[in-house]
Amino acid sequence: MATTVPGRRRSAALRLLAVAAALFGALLGGAVPAAAHAALTGSTPAQGSVVDRAPEQVSLTFSEGVAMGDDSIRVLDPKGRRVDRGKLRDLCSGDTVKYAAGLPPGLADGTYTVAWQAVSADSHPVSGAFTFSVGAPSETTAAVPEQEAGGGLVGALYGVARYLAYAGFVLLAGGAVFVLACRPAAAGVRSVQRLIVQGWAVLTGSTVAMLLLRTPYTGSGELADVFDLGGLRQVLETKPGVALVSRLLLLAVAALFVAVLFGAYARAQGAGSGAPDPGSTAPAEDGRRRTDLTLGLAIGGVIVAVGLAATWAMAEHASTGLQPGIAMPVDVLHLLAVAGWLGGLAALVVSLYWGPAVERTAVRRFSRLAFCSVLVLVATGIYQSWRQVGTWRALTDTTYGQLLLLKTGLVVLLVGIAWTSRRWTARLTELRTPAAEQASGTAAVDAQVSGTSAPEAASSGTSAPEAPVSATTASQTQVPATEPAQAPAPEAAAPDDGGSGADRAAQLARQRAALSTARTKRIRDADPERLGLRRSVLAEASVAVVLLVVATVLTATEPARTEEAVKRTAGQSAAANQPQVLTIPFDTGGPRGKGTARLDLDPGRSGSANELHLRISDPSGKTMDVAEVKVSFTQRAQRLGPLPVVPGHVSEGHWSAAGVQLPVPGQWELSLLVRTSDIDQVTETRNVKIG
Repeated sequence: MATTVPGRRRSAALRLLAVAAALFGALLGGAVPAAAHAALTGSTPAQGSVVDRAPEQVSLTFSEGVAMGDDSIRVLDPKGRRVDRGKLRDLCSGDTVKYAAGLPPGLADGTYTVAWQAVSADSHPVSGAFTFSVGAPSETTAAVPEQEAGGGLVGALYGVARYLAYAGFVLLAGGAVFVLACRPAAAGVRSVQRLIVQGWAVLTGSTVAMLLLRTPYTGSGELADVFDLGGLRQVLETKPGVALVSRLLLLAVAALFVAVLFGAYARAQGAGSGAPDPGSTAPAEDGRRRTDLTLGLAIGGVIVAVGLAATWAMAEHASTGLQPGIAMPVDVLHLLAVAGWLGGLAALVVSLYWGPAVERTAVRRFSRLAFCSVLVLVATGIYQSWRQVGTWRALTDTTYGQLLLLKTGLVVLLVGIAWTSRRWTARLTELRTPAAEQASGTAAVDAQVSGTSAPEAASSGTSAPEAPVSATTASQTQVPATEPAQAPAPEAAAPDDGGSGADRAAQLARQRAALSTARTKRIRDADPERLGLRRSVLAEASVAVVLLVVATVLTATEPARTEEAVKRTAGQSAAANQPQVLTIPFDTGGPRGKGTARLDLDPGRSGSANELHLRISDPSGKTMDVAEVKVSFTQRAQRLGPLPVVPGHVSEGHWSAAGVQLPVPGQWELSLLVRTSDIDQVTETRNVKIG
């Protein structure tokens, strides 16, 4: 039994980690390229429009703040040659984010291509292209980048670096919290030390990688540009660059924190675990020293952790959009809660599998810490969800909302598994090992070492060194996952080498302790309750890996509010740019004075040469001619008009006019005059939306 349980444990661990790795690959594979967080909401000239004369500039309007340079907007003629002036014009005003590129006078007729690229306020690149025509559409050979900004190999590498940065922060901050708040003795546990140091190394390496990848990630997309020192210098002047450099400086301070944690603090904990000398004042001094170290590390660690979390909040979602002054502190709390929960969970996992036995009190402390972290996550998550989603419908109709639902489901699953772990811990605390069994076990060990029988050892009063507390006691909840040490052969216990009696006694004591430890490990490995706890905690860690992936993908996805706003703007623009069709009944009051006028205005856009078609029919639906028709447009809001339109007679009941110009978009009032005789006429008015 003792030899098969570790094998089953490793098999279960490998299966769970394989599932987590598969989900990690599937989610991260769909994470690049990153969705744009700033969206193009309008342009002048409009996409696909035809204008009579060349505009003085091309302007772009965005849903949120963006960073753009002189080459961010390029206008290409039908042959693919760049014709803009190469100087960016900042037209931002209030909440309106608008930039433009000037055009030279005298542009020839044809179709022009506008290619643009920018970096949104939350550090993610965005790009696109559209066309407009001067005079009439034409064929164009202008080539625009096929690869979306932030995509390709560079985008994939940057996405991996972003995930590793989050993971490193969780391990570093959460592992340190586990040591200081839950289990101070873990400062001397090698597996926990490796976990926290690796978290620091991963966070540092990924931060450096992100800093070098920023130039190609937001620009050319070529991996070779990581060596562009000029581009790196420009990155350092941006908000994301400042955040990454600040993170590196804080990591230098974190390195000092880790050195003290695993140096002086670990030694202080080790010194405090020994038996005190009643006649010495050293224990009191050691206690004060441990208290001072704990307080200093706690204060310094909180400052460093808050600073590191702020480097994300100041450069990503929280820094733009609604209520950034509230959103940034909330985002910091959210990240710290994630680190405290998942990082502490990772420290507990490595302690359960590759460290000495974990005290039940440490598990209970972590349980309370995790509960508080979940409460903070729920509170901050509700606020963030409202801020980024806005409506219930957006939860299912947008990519961001769907990912948020997936993240919520994973959190619920993680809490459910954690509840199972708490039940296993409670079952462990209910078990008791009979004193007789413990005494007989110790006697058996002594007998095996000394070569006497168990009854003899028990009756002789030979005492064995105290073994670690049994797995079935209420003071500990774990055992290392390593194989039990093999006991030395009985004949090797007392070699006849002519040594002194003291050497022989020391050798026997070492062998006795090794046998006692091996027996304790075998008992623990065979404990089904303890095995269940290890498996449930490992399952928690596996789900946590997937949860962290989803959270990383979520930060690289366009917020639902922005996506919904873009859809509304596009829908309104599409509706406004559709040909306007009006059916207007009329009655002049004279003979054959009743009928219906159908008016078509195509394409129904401002700044374009619209075509107007008017068809008149009698009450039976047959076309009929009238003596006169007149059309005019008025926009009272801007005191424009009336702008008269005199359609020409084309055929029976059909009039048309070309080149109808409406200078500005908005709500226009259309007036239609119909005269059926010298004295019989009527004027009908309708409102028409011009895009």
